[in-house]
Amino acid sequence: MAAPIFCGSGGTEINTALGCVPVGTPAAFVGWFLPKLLGIVGGVAFLLMVYGSFLIITSGGDTNKVKAGQQTITAAISGLVFAIFSLFILRLIGVDILKIPGLR
Repeated sequence: MAAPIFCGSGGTEINTALGCVPVGTPAAFVGWFLPKLLGIVGGVAFLLMVYGSFLIITSGGDTNKVKAGQQTITAAISGLVFAIFSLFILRLIGVDILKIPGLR
C-alpha cells in the first residue's frame, strides 16, 4: 500500500482525485464535504427533473404517465428544498445559536 501524498501545509490535506481533502480535523473535512454534497444533490435533482419532463413529453396523452412525471418532478424539487433547508438549519443551530467551533 502506497503512502498518502500530502498536499497541504503541515500534512493536514491528502491529494485525491477530488482534490486536496482536509483530514486534520473533522470540522475541516465537514466544511469541505458539505458544499460538495449539496452540489451532488443539486445534480441528482436536476437529472430527476429532466427525467420527469421526459416522461411527460413522451406520455402520448396517457394520464398515468403524466402523473408519474409530475410526481417525479415534485419529488426532485421537494428533495432539493429539504437538502437546502437542512443545511440552513444546521448552520443556524450549530453556528449561530450553539456556536460550535469548526462548523463555519
